[in-house]
Amino acid sequence: MVDRDFTKTLLLEVLRAAGTGNAQCADCGTPDPEWASYKLGIFICLNCSGIHRKLPEINRVKSIHLDFWENDLVEFMKTHGNLCAKAKYEAKVPPFYYIPHSKDCLVLKEQWIRAKYEREEFVATRVCHETGSSASAGSREGFLWKRGRDSRQFLKRQFLLSATEGVLKYYTKESKGPKAVISIKDLNAMFQTEKIRNPHGLQITYSKEGQTRNLFVYHESGKHKEAFKKRWFSLDSQERNLFYFKDPLDAFELGRVFIGSKEQGYEVQAGLPRGVTGKRWKAGLTIVTPHRKFVFVCENDREQKEWTAALNEVISRPLTA
Repeated sequence: MVDRDFTKTLLLEVLRAAGTGNAQCADCGTPDPEWASYKLGIFICLNCSGIHRKLPEINRVKSIHLDFWENDLVEFMKTHGNLCAKAKYEAKVPPFYYIPHSKDCLVLKEQWIRAKYEREEFVATRVCHETGSSASAGSREGFLWKRGRDSRQFLKRQFLLSATEGVLKYYTKESKGPKAVISIKDLNAMFQTEKIRNPHGLQITYSKEGQTRNLFVYHESGKHKEAFKKRWFSLDSQERNLFYFKDPLDAFELGRVFIGSKEQGYEVQAGLPRGVTGKRWKAGLTIVTPHRKFVFVCENDREQKEWTAALNEVISRPLTA
């Protein structure tokens, strides 16, 4: 019979081993990760583990302290580790790609995790069969809403990101050619949701004629489509997860929101933020997290009160190890 304490001791030795990168979350850098993927061989934080659970076809996760670890799984973790995974899954990360940190929102972290492990966009050996080029080419074309340089008005502009040319271009309706051509190696992009006041706000910084230039843009999906979509929600108070589904009988969740504790900065506020309307549904609530706010509307006041009470019950409990 396998000694649980013995295998846990071995796993903790792997976690703390020098030169492995295991002491920080493999995806966002949070120190002292308490979860691990025994399919990928990486150590991850609580928030990132929730995202990894949404990828069951390629991943499985366990708690380092609460779950039982078999000898063969510990050996697998020992022969892999965070730096080993980074060498494979982050081999070809483009210079313009923003890598999220521990304090970034879960949406940004999920994009990063799915790009790395689900789509394997940055694996060096992965090739796109249609073109024969690397799948991490990073070419993309579409419309963004850009803030005017001398005004606060956002105007729709066409953007083209070309990895083959190594540039980012954008166009106005009036210009025959690109309004600006920015070298990828000279720019930096970061999410700025609070500054731009949009959940999909992005600040692009680059150097132009010896001066630093900022472009403020956002994607229209966060502001110009229907503000609210009807979803079925389920609260798992024990695991502190708020799941949502398109239909009550869906086999898989569309996503989840982790509900932390009051000490971590989580809060439920009754009502909707100023300027936000739910059309025919007037009752609403806002879940405040350290990274962003989630806004919901309910059919009536009774549902609002029930959801607020249930969420507050979870938030009032301290987070246990």
